[in-house]
Amino acid sequence: MTEHQPWDGRAGRAAGPCVVGPDEPCDIDELRTLFLFEKLDDDQLVWLCEHGAVQQVGPGMLLTEGDPARCLFVLMEGEVATYRRVGDDDVEVNRTDQRGVYSGAWSAYLGDRAPQTYQQSLRVLRPSRFYVLSADDFRELMTSWFPMAVHLLEGLFFGQKSTERAVGQRERLLALGSLSAGLTHELNNPAAAASRATATLRERVAGMRHKLSFIAAGPYDRTSIATLIQLQEEAVQHLHDAAGEGTAPSPLEASDLEDELVDWFDGHGLRAGWDLAPAFVQAGVDGPWLDKVAALVAPDALDGAVRWIGYTLETEQLMGEIEDATTRISTLVGAARQYSQIGRAPEGRADLHELLDSTLVMLEHALGPAVDVVRHYDRTLPPVPVYAAELNQVWTNIVDNAAQAMGGRGGSGTLTITTRRAADAPDDAVEVEIGDTGPGIPADVLPRIFEPFFTTKPVGSGTGLGLDIAWRIVVTKHHGDLRVTSQPGDTRFVVRLPLMAPTADQPTP
Repeated sequence: MTEHQPWDGRAGRAAGPCVVGPDEPCDIDELRTLFLFEKLDDDQLVWLCEHGAVQQVGPGMLLTEGDPARCLFVLMEGEVATYRRVGDDDVEVNRTDQRGVYSGAWSAYLGDRAPQTYQQSLRVLRPSRFYVLSADDFRELMTSWFPMAVHLLEGLFFGQKSTERAVGQRERLLALGSLSAGLTHELNNPAAAASRATATLRERVAGMRHKLSFIAAGPYDRTSIATLIQLQEEAVQHLHDAAGEGTAPSPLEASDLEDELVDWFDGHGLRAGWDLAPAFVQAGVDGPWLDKVAALVAPDALDGAVRWIGYTLETEQLMGEIEDATTRISTLVGAARQYSQIGRAPEGRADLHELLDSTLVMLEHALGPAVDVVRHYDRTLPPVPVYAAELNQVWTNIVDNAAQAMGGRGGSGTLTITTRRAADAPDDAVEVEIGDTGPGIPADVLPRIFEPFFTTKPVGSGTGLGLDIAWRIVVTKHHGDLRVTSQPGDTRFVVRLPLMAPTADQPTP
């Protein structure tokens, strides 16, 4: 076609969801100036005018995220802004006046193999003109005019989805492997301590049996034995009091006290006093107290009496070590159960502090001994409607990144976790802030940290999906918000979660 007239787009076009404003004549020469259509021939441009229309649209919301995608809109003149839903708010992500930008049913060519809903909201900022085409016509256009391109785009679209799922699964497996290694290490320490204490306890009990037979055969009358048992109980009480008060001497002080006791033992003819001294010092027993023992027994029986009391103290201390070790194992197993949410429903209300604490226990090995963990918890917060196991993955990804920023297990710094009600909506949302004192995120990197596959870690050290997964869980699954601010020595991730569960009319994108 070499000659043409402006096409009256109103002719033969049925009214419907794509009529959003008054029509204007559709000129194929004007369509050709848009980058989307610049390579089309005249017949194709005429087809566009026959099946679509140019419409005038006033300021206001044109598309709403989550609504059925029925129309494709191409900006011909004017200005628009795009929004994404974050919680109950629509957050502006872009605004433009560039001719040819498009929005709406751009994925209609995928048919029912992909969700046919608007993926973002579009607001018209000033009177504008759009070329408008129905989703059905756009699908016909793509499949008829560009069949090879459609196949390529389908492969790209679904291939990327498949890749994201596969790499996301690998990310979760890597996190699980790291957690498992840390948990194994943490379980091994108390288990080994309990095993050592049990072996030593067996030796001490055997020694006590020997000393018991010695005392029974020795020159002790009934009154002396009763007094000795009373002193034994008094020594044990000293031990429990010292443990309860947390007044254990420093290593240097303990060494000085042990030297004093060794002198007492030597002065009373007791052999190997250096082996007895640590148990007495830990129990807070000193020379004057031992003088009471010496006053009760004959000199030739003093060694046996003191060792009997010493074995008693060591036995109590060893049983305390075994109790601490088994309690630690129980705590770790409980944290692992809480972390994995075994036995819990997939969705329900949960105490955020329980979830955070279980994650911190699981990541204790990754944080290292030189990282101080500071908790500022608002214990008045109510339970929050969450997918608990998935939210634990959010804490894991953020805390693990913070640990690595502070140097990993060999590093140092402060990890601060704060829970609070949202300042602007205290009855509607809560916030969890996780901050670290690492070097910070560079300004040129900060805008990209939630992009899938983006990572600054060395090759093989990360997939670049950790924070992307966290963002999807918080924003998409929980209708919340995830933000970050960073400067050297102060990086803070803020997770915002609604206190009310999403309603049926709030679809998950």
